[in-house]
Amino acid sequence: MKFLRVGAPGFERPAVLGPDGGVHDLSSLTGDLDGAFLAGDGIARTRAALAAGELPKTPKLPKPPTPARIGAALARPGKVVCIGLNYRDHAEETGAELPAEPIVFMKDPGTVIGPHDEVLVPRDSVKTDWEIELAVVIGARARYLESDAAAAECIAGYAISNDVSEREFQLERGGQWDKGKSCETFNPLGPWLVTADEVGDPQALELRLWVNGQSRQHGSTANMIFGVHHLVRYLSRFMVLEPGDVINTGTPAGVALGLPGNPYLRAGDVVELEITGPNGSLGRQRQSIGQA
Repeated sequence: MKFLRVGAPGFERPAVLGPDGGVHDLSSLTGDLDGAFLAGDGIARTRAALAAGELPKTPKLPKPPTPARIGAALARPGKVVCIGLNYRDHAEETGAELPAEPIVFMKDPGTVIGPHDEVLVPRDSVKTDWEIELAVVIGARARYLESDAAAAECIAGYAISNDVSEREFQLERGGQWDKGKSCETFNPLGPWLVTADEVGDPQALELRLWVNGQSRQHGSTANMIFGVHHLVRYLSRFMVLEPGDVINTGTPAGVALGLPGNPYLRAGDVVELEITGPNGSLGRQRQSIGQA
């Protein structure tokens, strides 16, 4: 299933795409797509309600950039945990050694915005960068997990994430990655939360990103250094993962930091992202770049 949130910022309504492609309102089941919904067996309840014909259809969603808005695929993540240098080709393009263990940092959950919302270049920024990533959405409490199988059971689903970064803030202002990752609008998420059963193997997905129509990133989750299930299990040894938490699992090569001339983002640029796999697409994002 594909879950989404529709409406103006702060007024999104939860919805799900039915087997017929129709958009069904979930307001009778939940106030929003959040940790409480996932912890309360919301996915199974939605599946049952769809099968019983209990969820009303809403008007078909127009495609962006029309006025109808799709919000972030998840409301109010408890935390956004990020993994750095998790693709071999990305580590190579930045001149970094392959990590022996996952590199972990946190991102302000307030950075999460809709997949087609405007991304703002921060004031005084000269090195705002793009990063397409597979986002993992936690659906059950994960604490000291002992196996990858146990980790898989804690995953509600997946979404596209743009882990926007300001490289000067990240690397040249004291080496504190959070500063370069937590600026406002720096984490478009969605358009959908696609359930884990529909995605299938998370290590068989193709990631693509374009800037102003030019292909910049084209990678595969098969090239992750640490796979999705390993990451969930690993993180559960250092922190408790709760329903509604998000894990950004790293980005493949092709970021501005590693490209000749470092073509960082400027106001007026347009970034598009897509993740696809054997079972279909996780959707597509499109962001116009503005100035804070």
